Amino acid sequence: MAAPKRMVPGFAILLLLLGCTVMAVDLYSANTNPEVQEFQRVELSCVIKHTNTDNPRVEWKKIRNGDISYVFFDNIIQGDLKNRAEIKGGISLVIFNASRTDTGRYRCEVAAAEDQKRFSEITINLTVTVKPVVPQCKVPKSVPVGKSAVMHCQEKEGYPSSVYRWYRNGDPLPDDSKSNPKFLNSSFMQNISSGTLVLGSVNKGDIGQYYCIASNAAGSARCEAQLLEVFTRTLQKQMV
Repeated sequence: MAAPKRMVPGFAILLLLLGCTVMAVDLYSANTNPEVQEFQRVELSCVIKHTNTDNPRVEWKKIRNGDISYVFFDNIIQGDLKNRAEIKGGISLVIFNASRTDTGRYRCEVAAAEDQKRFSEITINLTVTVKPVVPQCKVPKSVPVGKSAVMHCQEKEGYPSSVYRWYRNGDPLPDDSKSNPKFLNSSFMQNISSGTLVLGSVNKGDIGQYYCIASNAAGSARCEAQLLEVFTRTLQKQMV
């Protein structure tokens, strides 16, 4: 029987090193794209997965419109978050009473002097949504048969930007007027981004109460209904 081969000491050490994991500071986030409504609480998650350093240095920075500013530095909350935020678990950033101006990219940075890889960072993209306010709606009071009518709906407070949908007598105007029997005799185009509604050639069937709803991820708001009347030119001449 052949004698077993003896393991060379250097080879044994190499195997031992390959079997060991070299610890390095490493981060992860439970949610890198948090979204919260204005005035609510939000946590920007940043967690240390691995480190050999007992007290790693933690910093938070905000990046908005190309500008970088400190949020947490030298163990102190900085800037406009000074009285509206705190550090949770030694590293995650919690913002109370979130403002629309808090929307932006936040970078969690950790420096660990005792790790082989001494620095790690992770970026959190925060979106603070704002409910639309009551939109300003403009509906012409009366339009002659055969002429076009233009209606406007807009509000400027909502974030992300609102989309707009027009209603007539409580029914939403479809994207295609021919897709709904109630609007077969109508010809219109509505732009959900600008809030403009254009009736191409009005007829008596277009008479009704019109209103608009502005909506986004945070909520919706509507204006008061306004009456559109349609008249014939001959009737108008008789009234003069």
